[in-house]
Amino acid sequence: MNINLHIERLVLDGVNIAPGQRHLLQASVTMELTRLLMQNGLSPHLIESLALSHLSASSLQMTGNNPTQMGQQIAQSVYRGIGHE
Repeated sequence: MNINLHIERLVLDGVNIAPGQRHLLQASVTMELTRLLMQNGLSPHLIESLALSHLSASSLQMTGNNPTQMGQQIAQSVYRGIGHE
């Protein structure tokens, strides 16, 4: 099965991360979301082609500003938001 995922924009309200760290956050989100999809797949109702105009993920309580940790938490929230827990 091939999964194509395109995230056009990720809005993070209240997140303060240095501009030089943004690439680490992006890479971490990508790596963790890829890992979750490869390990657990998609929810059965998403197996067919689906396009979402937006996705509201659950609220997160992030401590610190480690971009790798933050990216993992964001990816896990997005993954739950597409119907997999």
